[in-house]
Amino acid sequence: MRERHTHIMSEQFKLSPLDIEQYTLSNGLRVVLNRDSAAPVVAIAVYYDVGSRNEREGRTGFAHLFEHMMFQGSANVKKAEHFQYIMKAGGTMNGTTSSERTNYYETMPANQLPLALWLESDRMRSLAVTQENLDNQREAVKEEKRLRYDNQPYGGIFDMISEMIFKNFANSHSTIGSMEDLDDATVEDVQEFFRVYYAPNNAVLVISGALNTETAKQLVDTYFGDIPSQPLPPSLDVTEPKEVADTYREHEDKLAPFPAFLLGWKIPARRTREFHALYLGGKLLYDGDSSRLYQKLVKGEESVIQLFGFTDERRGPSSIFVGAIPKPESDLSKIRDTIMTEVRHISTHGPSADEMQKLHNNLINDAVRMRQSSQTRAQQIAEFTLYDGDPTLINTELDELLSITPEQIRLAVNEHLNNENRALLDVVPAGKG
Repeated sequence: MRERHTHIMSEQFKLSPLDIEQYTLSNGLRVVLNRDSAAPVVAIAVYYDVGSRNEREGRTGFAHLFEHMMFQGSANVKKAEHFQYIMKAGGTMNGTTSSERTNYYETMPANQLPLALWLESDRMRSLAVTQENLDNQREAVKEEKRLRYDNQPYGGIFDMISEMIFKNFANSHSTIGSMEDLDDATVEDVQEFFRVYYAPNNAVLVISGALNTETAKQLVDTYFGDIPSQPLPPSLDVTEPKEVADTYREHEDKLAPFPAFLLGWKIPARRTREFHALYLGGKLLYDGDSSRLYQKLVKGEESVIQLFGFTDERRGPSSIFVGAIPKPESDLSKIRDTIMTEVRHISTHGPSADEMQKLHNNLINDAVRMRQSSQTRAQQIAEFTLYDGDPTLINTELDELLSITPEQIRLAVNEHLNNENRALLDVVPAGKG
């Protein structure tokens, strides 16, 4: 009886829907306005439908290279001026690349909306793709790879586990890409990549915050309306066989002070019922101090220095990984047995009523916090618009997650995690293999 009661309590919680208006310019740019006057700020998110999934063999790293190139100046904005304009106006900004998309975003005082839109439109229209900028940014990417991957303990393990989980090249290769591929890239290659993927009809623009709807529409039309559309990019196949590509790999890490390991599973695409159930199952396993694995491995056995878990959400097949850095002299196979025992326990008994209540409390808390930030709102709206063609999904996502039952979590964990179809990456310190 208690479990049903828990479920009803969560179902009664309702967030008021966000104010959302979507329309499309004649050049194909999808625009979404989200009016919220709680704070005198406005967030702008521009999402391009291009990530590492769009790269082919021999031409990797372009999506991430472009994240750098987009700050190198355009027809009316000199190199590095984008940063300066935003900072001087009291704003913040950034850009990121994933397998799924490349995004650029600013949060500004509300009266600086024209400046933000002008800056974003100028680089969409007229990015300076020159040999000099390409050479500069190629070196910047190499330096980033050295800092974040090559010269960090455990630096490349998340890329490695993706290669082990996925067989399709579109899914398996890393976002930072191959340095050899970047060296081989010509300025013509890069100009063509910009023309195909950085077109208005391959992008979404979201404005969220203290905006006047009519003024915002006029500004969007003024700055973006006459940027020419382009033929659509080539279609993409991200399908995967059920099996992981590689069940075991040992990686010698010359910088790792201790051994470590990662377990990885292939799971269904984002926004399916099964994905939602596995996302919640993953939270039960590794998310926070009260999670099952934290309680067992960190608090109970005291066998690990660090525990990590992550659900990699993609439009195609996605993945879950769980890993740990054990304490010296800890038995790695015993730790992995503990992880798989907890997976089996969820797949047999499902989550408890208390765990469901805690999950629901966390989901509600996260949703409320997301709504308080114009930048987070803009980014989530942009994602739903780009991936699903429907920005209003931001208003129903919480309800969908709260409607997942303990039995659905149990069944999904049993089918997708409680099996031998998984990747194990063992990281050994140099000389200890």
